[in-house]
Amino acid sequence: MGAAEALGQVIDTERYPLAAAGGAGWDAVVSRTRAELAKTGCCVLPDFIRPALQDALRAECAAIAPRAHYDVETVNAYNIDVGTPLPDGHPGRITVRRGNAFVARDRIPADSIVHRLYSSGLFQRFVADCFGLPRVHELADPLSGLCLNVVNPGMEHPWHFDTNEFTVSLLTQEPTGGGGFEYCPGIRSAGAENFADVRRVLTGRGGDLVRRLALRPGDLQLFKGRYSLHRVAAVRGDTARHTAILAYSERPGVVGSVARTRQLFGRVLPEHLAAAGGAVRVDRLLD
Repeated sequence: MGAAEALGQVIDTERYPLAAAGGAGWDAVVSRTRAELAKTGCCVLPDFIRPALQDALRAECAAIAPRAHYDVETVNAYNIDVGTPLPDGHPGRITVRRGNAFVARDRIPADSIVHRLYSSGLFQRFVADCFGLPRVHELADPLSGLCLNVVNPGMEHPWHFDTNEFTVSLLTQEPTGGGGFEYCPGIRSAGAENFADVRRVLTGRGGDLVRRLALRPGDLQLFKGRYSLHRVAAVRGDTARHTAILAYSERPGVVGSVARTRQLFGRVLPEHLAAAGGAVRVDRLLD
C-alpha cells in the first residue's frame, strides 16, 4: 500500500486533499493552516479523521486509557521543581494540582489509528509544511513520541507551557461536560518571559488574554505551545477527555529527560538514562 493510500484510509481526503503532496489541494490546506498559526498560534482542522472511523478511534483509545500512569501532584506552569528558589511575585511560585494521566507509546498498539497516523511519512511532511519546517522527526523517545492524555472527571490539565515549540494533537473522546481548551497566544517569546501577564492569567485576572476552543472528536489541532500558556479546564460528568498527542521534533534523536519522563509515565527506560545530560535547548526560557 502506498503512502497516499495509507493516509487516505485514516483522514477525510475529500475535505483535506492531502493524497498528493505539494498539489493544489495540499497547498490550499497548508496555506490556510499557516495563516491561522501566524495569527493565533493555533489551528484546528475539524473532522480530520474520517467520520466513519471516529467511533473506532474513540473505542481504540478508550480501550488503552486504563494503561495510563496516573499521579496527582503539585506543579507550576513551568513544570520545574516547586521548591526552586524564585523571587516574590514570580508566577512560578503559584502551584496547582495536576491530575491528568498519560498512556505511553509502548502501550499503544502499532496498528491503531493514532499510531498509523503518527508514523505516516506523508502526514509528517504535512505537519512540517504547516509549521514552515523543512521536515519533522518522530521522537526517539520510546515513551513520549506518541501518547494518550487522559483527563478523568473532576480533574484538569492546569496552565502550562510545552517544552516543544509546536504540538500536534487529536481529540479522541469528548467529556460529558467541561474539559475546554484555553490558551493565551504568544504570551511570551523566545526572548521575553513576560512574567507579569503570565501571573495575571494564573491568578484569574487575565481573562482578556485567554482564548477558548470547543474541540470535537476527530479534530486535529496544531498549536505553538512553547510560547502560549494553555490548559484543559476541569472535566465534569462521567466521561473522561482523551487526546492523542503526536510529538515531533525539528531534529532527530530527541529523548525526554529522566525527571520529566518519570513524572509523566512513572518509569524510565535505558534510552532515557543514556541520553541524560545531552538535551539541546531551543531558547533560554525557564521551561
